[in-house]
Amino acid sequence: MDIQHLVDRMEDLIDEGRHMPFSKYTMIDEERALEIIDQMRISIPEEIEKSSRVLGTRDRILAQANEEAARVVQLARQKGEQLLDQEATVQAAHNRAANIVEQARQEAEAIIAEADRYVLETLSKLEQQLNKQLTIVRNGITEVNSNGAVSATSQPMSMPVPTAVNARQTVDAEVPSEKVSRPS
Repeated sequence: MDIQHLVDRMEDLIDEGRHMPFSKYTMIDEERALEIIDQMRISIPEEIEKSSRVLGTRDRILAQANEEAARVVQLARQKGEQLLDQEATVQAAHNRAANIVEQARQEAEAIIAEADRYVLETLSKLEQQLNKQLTIVRNGITEVNSNGAVSATSQPMSMPVPTAVNARQTVDAEVPSEKVSRPS
């Protein structure tokens, strides 16, 4: 699944959450949030696999460029040998072979540079996406941690403070409006 789609789903989940009165906090469905996070964990290796495929493509392009260069060099040598048989054209054959080899080298360098540029661009985009996703996840973790710490201390004295059995447990109970005392 696309990581961007998962981020959109997480954002929708937060938008759909129940806003806590008199605070900036929102309660969300823990199971759905954890499911989306698990899918993100699965999706990130897919992105890494895509970058591996890009590197594989780069290596294949480099191998093809090297094969083409070797073929061009071989053709240049063959043509050079044929031209050496002719006394009058020996010097011209050497110059032509050198030009073909240089042209092949330049073409190979251009192909390698283009492949490197493509790989670098793709990996940079992936790095930006991963950094963005990591920031979102860290912000979510920070928000959840800060919500847990704040909500435990900011509840009215008349209500019992729920204790969490595990760090992922969320209490999702509605408090009747008559039990909430408003400060005067």
